[in-house]
Amino acid sequence: MTAQERASLRRGVRAGLPFAAAGFLLSMSFGILAREAGMPAAPAIAMSAIVFAGSAQFAALTVVTGGGGVAAAVLAAALMNSRFLPMGIALAPSLPGGALKRAAQGQPIVDASWALSARGDGTFDRWLMFGSTLPQYVTWTSGTVVGVLAGGALPQARDLGLDALFPAFFLALLLVELREPRARPVALAGALIALALVPVAPAGVPVLAASLASLVGLHGSARAALARERA
Repeated sequence: MTAQERASLRRGVRAGLPFAAAGFLLSMSFGILAREAGMPAAPAIAMSAIVFAGSAQFAALTVVTGGGGVAAAVLAAALMNSRFLPMGIALAPSLPGGALKRAAQGQPIVDASWALSARGDGTFDRWLMFGSTLPQYVTWTSGTVVGVLAGGALPQARDLGLDALFPAFFLALLLVELREPRARPVALAGALIALALVPVAPAGVPVLAASLASLVGLHGSARAALARERA
């Protein structure tokens, strides 16, 4: 690792701390809800450690508590996480190595780290992404442990106001993207899609549909890169 890469890693850790703090509260609420739903402690903690995706975990938990089976819960989680597909496509050219190496490096992608690592020209700082994901992973898993094991001594998640954290989290991501002039049209389009669907679509669908706006940005970035190569 070069000195520049270490500096990017440190910047990423610092940039990820506010999102890590919010993630701790979100994952604690997941642990509390999982406990209230009767999910054993070990599977709930393992789910956070392996899946590491709040929207997918809450979607799966909602399906299970609503009487759905494991297959339906897995499908719901997969649909929620499908927004990472366009993120991965956009990130891939910034990752060195072959397909397997790039796939391994893409595992730390989460919403905040993807947005924070964007340089604004269609490329990404992978070390900044790694650094920003690190504290978020630590607080996400530890928050679930606290929620599962100490949830009985805490008020219900809604009483704590934790249900408002998800909208606030995605609003923070939107504000990060609005700082980049090239990203503003896509970020605003995604926000408008989500707002339009919230009153009429099932939970989770607005976020999933809004992620499709990133395909427009990806197409624009690809065309800009091609134009630069031809120049």
